Amino acid sequence: MHRTPRPRLRGPAAALAAVALLGGVLYPGATAQAAPRTDGRLTDLVNPFIGTQNEGNTYPGASVPFGMVQLSPDTGHNTGYDYGENHIRGFSAVHLSGVGCGLGGDLPTLPTTGDVTETDYATYAAEFSHDDEKASPGYYRVGLKTGIGAELTATQRTGVQRYTFPATDKANVLLNAGQSLHRTLSSEVEILDSRTVRTTITGSGFCQDTKPYTVYTVTHFDRPFTTSGTWNGDTVTEGSKKSSATGARNGAWLRFDTSRDRTVEATTALSYVDAKGAALNLRAEGGRSFDRVERAAQRSWEDRLEGVRAQGGGDELRRTFYSSLYRSFLAPNVGSDVDGRYTGWDQHKHLAKGFTYYQNWSLWDTYRTQAQLLSLLAPRESRDMAISVLRIDAESGWLPKWGYGTVETNIMTGDPVTPFLTNAYQQGLLKGYEEQAFRALKKNADGVPAADSAPVGREANAEYLKDGFAPYIKDRQHAKPGDSDYDHGASATLEYALSDGMLAEMARDLGHDADAARYDARAQNYRKVFDPSTGFFRARDASGAFTGPADPAASEGFHEGTSWQYQWMVPQDIPGMVELIGGKDAANQRLDSFFAYDKLLADPAKTAREVWVNGPYAYYNADKYNPQNEPDLIAPYTYLSTGRPWQTTDVVHAALTLFTNGPTGMTGNDDLGTMSAWMVLSSIGVFPVQPGTDTWGLSTPVFERVDIELDRRYYPRGSLTVSAPGVSDTNRYIQSARFDGARQSRTYLTTDDIRSARSLTFTVGSEPSAWGTAPQDAPPALG
Repeated sequence: MHRTPRPRLRGPAAALAAVALLGGVLYPGATAQAAPRTDGRLTDLVNPFIGTQNEGNTYPGASVPFGMVQLSPDTGHNTGYDYGENHIRGFSAVHLSGVGCGLGGDLPTLPTTGDVTETDYATYAAEFSHDDEKASPGYYRVGLKTGIGAELTATQRTGVQRYTFPATDKANVLLNAGQSLHRTLSSEVEILDSRTVRTTITGSGFCQDTKPYTVYTVTHFDRPFTTSGTWNGDTVTEGSKKSSATGARNGAWLRFDTSRDRTVEATTALSYVDAKGAALNLRAEGGRSFDRVERAAQRSWEDRLEGVRAQGGGDELRRTFYSSLYRSFLAPNVGSDVDGRYTGWDQHKHLAKGFTYYQNWSLWDTYRTQAQLLSLLAPRESRDMAISVLRIDAESGWLPKWGYGTVETNIMTGDPVTPFLTNAYQQGLLKGYEEQAFRALKKNADGVPAADSAPVGREANAEYLKDGFAPYIKDRQHAKPGDSDYDHGASATLEYALSDGMLAEMARDLGHDADAARYDARAQNYRKVFDPSTGFFRARDASGAFTGPADPAASEGFHEGTSWQYQWMVPQDIPGMVELIGGKDAANQRLDSFFAYDKLLADPAKTAREVWVNGPYAYYNADKYNPQNEPDLIAPYTYLSTGRPWQTTDVVHAALTLFTNGPTGMTGNDDLGTMSAWMVLSSIGVFPVQPGTDTWGLSTPVFERVDIELDRRYYPRGSLTVSAPGVSDTNRYIQSARFDGARQSRTYLTTDDIRSARSLTFTVGSEPSAWGTAPQDAPPALG
């Protein structure tokens, strides 16, 4: 039952006896006695199949860090690959890790034998077995039951395929330009010569229809084909060199004689600019053998993973950790060609001078975890990513919300671009761009995009600026595709207020004092949706009346969540939110109920799986923690602000048991590395508790030592070591902490702290202590 006296205890010593009852299940496979791995490659620890089942929506195919190409099999699942399916429709060139709706899947390519008679990839799909399938970073292999072996690897802008056929004079490669994971509006294929095929594919969609985008490809084979043809709809035409279609099946087929030489290699280059760009990318990155490309891809991943060296922990923990680290580097993706050209959101061609242009922005997700992890581990790329977002504003007139390729999808709600860019500023990644970024953010925070522009921006901003809240207007007609803030007025208000708090910090740093004061005041607008009669946040209608069910477990007015789940999403002012609830004792009592803390004490892993998690999309009508969706990612760290940091460790380590080394080992959609980055940061024990600032909350790491290599241009000391000697599932409570040898009583660090020191050392024990429990030890409110 719920232990109601617990929140009223004064001082940690009296409160913690029951906490010591936690058993040895918090660390999946981890033991303090496990010897550090000293041989082998870190890439050997990565399992790309994690998250390919139960709607993790990851992909197992080949890519390089942040690569434009993600060459991976599609089995029929709307986002690409599902481990529970046993037919491959093709190996397509574009995938995004963990998205929730069909996106990408352009140019599925499949080897076949015999006559080409079918043109629908759902019909000609090849059966396969997981027993004859393998994947590692930068490499994928499968044996098809047609007797053909397929191998995939990639460079930054090309995908390379190697097919091993049986001995036959009818070995085919099908290039399907007319089908993908979302809607293909039109396609063109052209066989240029006996080795080369060019395509132009225009598509649309991601949860809903969006503005169209176009991707150009050129595929070059390592030897000439003996004959070829195209198909259009159901019609297959041998000898045809060109075909185009609108909303219909369309493709090219190439035939080889493999009676003696049974292998065929093909390199496909992509461009979002034009056919010339695809040809330039092929010329720059193609021309190497499959084996050379595969070795280079593996080296690129090894270099990335070596930036974080973890010691201790069992094999299961290490595999899930490095697999999560791997997925954290899959996106955003390079969008510019080798000559620096890219297509902007104004659909014109531009030139990236002095930086690499990136695209694919799942900002509602990534602003909470992945953006911060990349700012530590990939600051040069993170700077270019932030500059790319500013270029979107400069060229299209508005900052993005959820961008795919060259277009805005308007998926998700709130104002996620603000904490994304203020994080880049606070981490020192926007030097030379500070004022440009602030102007773009100010325009975004104070206005609404025009009706004839694609973005929705802060759609409910007019009402928010006037009344202090975004109204919930049920069944409102929306003029633009995508999600609408009016459908989720309560959570949109909380998102706007969070962003205002982060923007106020940036404004203050830059000397814009009047703007800082204005945004500080708006950061308090979370109070406008607090209903004193229920003690929870609640939606308000256009007249200002609270609306919808009074039950805080109801979802009306909240995007992918409930009031229970959104109540902790006030990182700009946790002390103020705690006071609204009724003070620390009341807040702790509510937190304990939210996390089912009494059940967690008895069986953390079971609580995580049976009480917290009820399905990959079980966002709604719940009063418990949902560790597999974004609104709750910061919630366990709320205990840092209520004087109980040991409970943060308990909850975080229980949530970490949800990450396992298997196809179902992902908590919900990975959302371009968001969940993976949560796992990495929480395992290290340093987490961005105020996304959009330079504040990092602390909890007990799960490894005895983690050495993090840092770029000296941004972090002058060049490294940070986080250590917790003797940490285990029973010895996990912080007794004391030292930062470069100096006693550290605060439960947080700043980025400047990380720049100035080399070591963070925790002393751990089997029972909680008074460490971090003083009011001054908690992360401070902003403003």
